[in-house]
Amino acid sequence: MEYATPITTAFEVQRATIEQSQRAVEQSVEFQKSVNEAFFDSLDTQESAQRRTVELSQTAIHSYLDAVESTVPGADATVTEMRSAVDEQFDYLLENHAEAFDELTVEYEEGLDAYDEMSADYLEALDEQLDLLVEAHEELESQSVEAAEQWGDQVEDIQEQVEELQEQVQDVQEQAAEAVEA
Repeated sequence: MEYATPITTAFEVQRATIEQSQRAVEQSVEFQKSVNEAFFDSLDTQESAQRRTVELSQTAIHSYLDAVESTVPGADATVTEMRSAVDEQFDYLLENHAEAFDELTVEYEEGLDAYDEMSADYLEALDEQLDLLVEAHEELESQSVEAAEQWGDQVEDIQEQVEELQEQVQDVQEQAAEAVEA
């Protein structure tokens, strides 16, 4: 088994790397999902802030028209017309603004749902593929360990044969030395 230990360790490290990569992909998908949801959740705040900006602009124009009306004699009718035209334009702008955000919200929500579904399918397929990969990897490890053990057994057999051969050579040398001395 001493031959198999480095092989087993190498395969364990490879599997750990595969598992870490899988977790990294899953975390990446979850992070993107969180970013998407955070953006979606911020849409109401963005719409409200933009609406307030438009309303402040309308109020500023009304204040300007009030100033004109109070400082310019005879401007009452013209200012009233301008105020009416400004209000119509701002009403139109606010209505379009609301519709645009409603459409954006619906479209983005549908996109989030599609992303969630696609991500779930992707992660499921990834899990299945990695399960197959790990299974094949474990089989390869088993075959490699078995081959290493067989190789180790063969090396041990060869070492034993070499040792026996060395003993035989030494016996023959000793016999030859004794024969030469006698």
